[in-house]
Amino acid sequence: MSKEEISDGTVHKMSADLKKALVSDPIAYTIWQSSLTPLARNEWICWTVTVKQQKTRDNHVNRVVSELKEGMRRPCCWLGCIHRTDKAISPSVQRILDKQTKSK
Repeated sequence: MSKEEISDGTVHKMSADLKKALVSDPIAYTIWQSSLTPLARNEWICWTVTVKQQKTRDNHVNRVVSELKEGMRRPCCWLGCIHRTDKAISPSVQRILDKQTKSK
């Protein structure tokens, strides 16, 4: 597989900014392509693309690269992808989402 082809997640497609960051770092790219599951890749992509501010997104893109190289398999301290349709949202995550909705 060439670096122009990079694996997506189960729900989310690879964004251009995340692809650029991964392709520019051979170690992170190799980890992404060879040792992450599609669900793990999906978690990283979702964590990166669902933020509101561009500054936060840029930070997340950079952290994906550095945290993969540190051995992290998924984003830390994050609820997980709520866009998956193959499983229901857990009750604990649903409560957090409900609280976030009420506070807006």
